[in-house]
Amino acid sequence: MITTKAATEFGRFFLPGPTEVRPALLQEMLRPMIGHRVPEMEALIGRMQPHLRYLFGTERPVYISASSATGLMEGAVRNGARRRVLSLVNGAFSERFFRITQATGLEAEPLEVGWGDAHTPELLHERLRTGSFDAVTVVHSETSTGVLNPVKELAEVTREAGDVVLLVDAVSSLAGAPVYADRWGLDFVLTGSQKALALPPGLAFAVAQEHILDRAREKRDRGIYFDFVEFEKNIQKNQTPNTPAVSLLYAAAAQLEAIHAETVETRWRRHAAMARRMYDWIDHMSAKGVDLQVLASEGYRSPTVTCVRVPSGWTGPRVNSEMQQRGFTIATGYGKLREETFRIGHMGDQNVGTLEALLDALEDVFR
Repeated sequence: MITTKAATEFGRFFLPGPTEVRPALLQEMLRPMIGHRVPEMEALIGRMQPHLRYLFGTERPVYISASSATGLMEGAVRNGARRRVLSLVNGAFSERFFRITQATGLEAEPLEVGWGDAHTPELLHERLRTGSFDAVTVVHSETSTGVLNPVKELAEVTREAGDVVLLVDAVSSLAGAPVYADRWGLDFVLTGSQKALALPPGLAFAVAQEHILDRAREKRDRGIYFDFVEFEKNIQKNQTPNTPAVSLLYAAAAQLEAIHAETVETRWRRHAAMARRMYDWIDHMSAKGVDLQVLASEGYRSPTVTCVRVPSGWTGPRVNSEMQQRGFTIATGYGKLREETFRIGHMGDQNVGTLEALLDALEDVFR
């Protein structure tokens, strides 16, 4: 049974989203309501914009949506794709991007690799040569497998293909791994609040390059709630097109300032250090005869989440249950990997010290 102390003590919650939120940020959400068209709201959003641009590596305005990131995935294809989309699928969330594309009525084709594998530039180049696609969807950090796709290189291949745009889900990478929207030529990139940003769920953020807006203006079926033309018009006035989640914005403003003070490069290094500690621990356990394995291949591992294959005789749910009894929250495998893996979200405001306590408990489980 989880004690009250264990349940409330920071550093015991390691889901790969939603991630643990610092008490000070939860306190920010207790501020009183304000109207969403008043100067105070415009000042709040205006305060957030430089920090958001810094995180995304962009000079463009950053859209703020009162939704999950899934909403902006739909918005990405409704606004940015014309007719035929190639979806890079290597896990549950990249498959979701593909399904969303299909549901909007666009022609969609998956380019699938194994769960645990990454999409290489060579593979994408070969497929784009043989198909008349106008957009490509990709998940940077596939949360279901812990794979980090080489988005910078994939963007280069997409540009070389001509009038094709790359629509990027950076939900579990942004603020935990390098993302440069402008420098890498990412046509559209989105994220959610509840991963490496370490905020409560309910907000999504995105950057659309100018040519994505040109595409959006040409489309009559881009919808209403995720109409990027309206997002662009409103963010120029430090407003949102629809009623924002006011309490979440209070927390977001405070967290963005904290991240800027830490510096995003320091944050990236902290996440990389946690990932290395995870891999070292798995090697240590393997040397002791506990056959744990990182699902993702070396060179393609996300610094924010590790998916671990369990030894014979174990299941992901069993590991999860054992850790709950010790006062820690982790995740089982996702989708078809539920039984054979478990996942550790080492992201947000966690650090090597809090991760060390988790790994001690995990070692006790397998002992």
